[in-house]
Amino acid sequence: MNVLIALGIVLFGLYGAIMLIYKYWFIKLKQYEPNNQYLPTTTFSIIIPARNEAENMGVLLDSIIAQDYPVANWEVIVIDDFSTDNTATIVRNYSQDFSNIRLVELAVLLAGKQLNSYKKKAIEMGVSLAKNEWILTTDADCIAEKDWLNMFNHYIREKQPVLVGAPVAFTSDGSWLQTFQCLDFMALQGITAAAVSAGVHAMANGANLAYKKSVFLVVDGFKNIDNIASGDDMLLMNKIKNAYPSQMGYLFHPKAIIRTAPMQTLNGFIQQRIRWASKTNKYKDLSVIVVLWIVLLFNFYLVLMPFMGLFYGKIIYWWLAIIVLKTWIEASFAVHIATFFSIKLSWKNVLLQFPHILYTAFAGTFGMFGKYQWKDRKVQ
Repeated sequence: MNVLIALGIVLFGLYGAIMLIYKYWFIKLKQYEPNNQYLPTTTFSIIIPARNEAENMGVLLDSIIAQDYPVANWEVIVIDDFSTDNTATIVRNYSQDFSNIRLVELAVLLAGKQLNSYKKKAIEMGVSLAKNEWILTTDADCIAEKDWLNMFNHYIREKQPVLVGAPVAFTSDGSWLQTFQCLDFMALQGITAAAVSAGVHAMANGANLAYKKSVFLVVDGFKNIDNIASGDDMLLMNKIKNAYPSQMGYLFHPKAIIRTAPMQTLNGFIQQRIRWASKTNKYKDLSVIVVLWIVLLFNFYLVLMPFMGLFYGKIIYWWLAIIVLKTWIEASFAVHIATFFSIKLSWKNVLLQFPHILYTAFAGTFGMFGKYQWKDRKVQ
C-alpha cells in the first residue's frame, strides 16, 4: 500500500506543479491592445472545411459578412466535404449575392480517391485556391465577433508573425453535458494561452488559426502528416514553429474569440475528444508529450484508486485528499480563465470533477490506441 500511496504523491506532485505553472503564466499574460494607427490592409482567405453543416453554415457566413472590415480584403472558400445535406446549396446561394464567397466540392476534386484525413485535404485545396496573403481557418459551426478580422489585421501589422493562434470558446445551454464541455474546453484554452505566455507555442486550434500562405507552402503544408486523421492545427503549427521559431503569435483578446457550439450528444462528445487525443503520439515536442502522459497517468491512477481501496481500505482517504487538492488547484486556475472568456462559474461545477477524471483517462487512451467515428466516418 505504501508503494501505491507514494506513486500517487509523485503523480499528484507532478500534475499539481504543472497546473500551478500554467496558472502563473496565464496570470502574467497581458491582453493584446491594438494600435489603431494600422489601416485594414491585410488580406485574408478564410478557409472553411464543411461536412453536413447546413444547420450552421448560414450563421457563420452571416457573422463573416457582418465583419467591420473592407469586403475587398477578404474572401471565403468553403470546401464541402462530401456533405449529404444541403450545405453546398446554402453556400451556392450566398455566393450568388457575394462574389467573394466561393464553394469548392471535395468530391469533384478527389474523383473517388479515398483518404484518411479529408479535412487536411480540404484545407490544402483551399490554400491552393486562395488569392490572399493570409490563410485564416475556422469551422463551419463557429461564429465570429464583428471585429475578428480587424483584430487579426492589427496584430499582424504590429507583430509581423507568420502564424497567429487565437482563442476559441464553447457556448452552453446550461445542461450538464454542455457545461462540462464548455469548462473542459475553457481549461484547454487557458493552458494554450499560458504556454504562449511562457514562450512555448504548444497548442493551437484550427477553428481560429491564421498563417501566411507562403509559409504553408515553404513547410510543404501537410506533407508527412497528411495520413493522420486529426492534427490539421497543432501538427501544422509545429512544422511552422520549427521553421520560424521566433515568428509565432497569439492574439489574446476577447474580440478575437471564435465561439462554437459543443457536441449535442454524449457519444458525439466522446468521439470528438478521442479524435483530439488521436494525435498525441504524433507530437515531436518532448515537453508536450511529457505533460500529456503525466495528465493521462495521473487520471488513470485516480480511476483505479477506488478499486484498490477494496483491498487497502485506507487508500480511499488518500484518494479523497488528492481529489480535494486537485479540485482546489484547478478551480483557482479556472477562475482566471473564466474571467477572460466571460464564463460564469458555479460551485456545482465541482461535481463535474468525477466524470472529468473518467473521461480524461479513457478518451486519452482510446485516442492513442483505438479507432473512432467522426462525421459518419470510421477513422484510425
